[in-house]
Amino acid sequence: MQNNFPKVPLLLSIIFFMFSCFAFFFLYREINNNNKKLQLAENEWQVEAFRQDEIKMLENSIKIVEGEKAQLETHFAQSSDIVPFLDTIEELAGVAGTKAEVVSVDILEDYAGLSVGMKASGAFNGLYKFFTLLENSPYELEFISIDMHRETGPDASGKNVTVPKWNGFLKIKLLSFIQ
Repeated sequence: MQNNFPKVPLLLSIIFFMFSCFAFFFLYREINNNNKKLQLAENEWQVEAFRQDEIKMLENSIKIVEGEKAQLETHFAQSSDIVPFLDTIEELAGVAGTKAEVVSVDILEDYAGLSVGMKASGAFNGLYKFFTLLENSPYELEFISIDMHRETGPDASGKNVTVPKWNGFLKIKLLSFIQ
């Protein structure tokens, strides 16, 4: 009996099949390795993107807090800010149409505060508006005393008459004072 089936093509087919299987499994394993590397790189990228978003959010929060901090600090006067505080009080007098003059400034040792004595003069409604503006100022103030009286003076005939000008002396304590 003679074998008519050629062995060489069969052998070549088996070798080609083995080579194809080897190439398939090799490429399959490389693709899986690349997918794992891609997943790791994508996770790292997402973590970094999340960190960048957090940094941007923190920077925005810092900007907001800085604005609020600056606004909050306007309510407190430090020992180096006494002059701007006093200027603010005098500006409020000008807004109210009165004249105000700082007479005394004392730093209170027993209580962290600043005591300010002022003379104010003008029309009654102007003084009232000035006191209201002081009360509603951004500083925390305590009015210790207010003394108001109408000014009297001699007229042309020498009689003492009241004039529509009011004088006042007020003593306030700045409670929001930082030494």
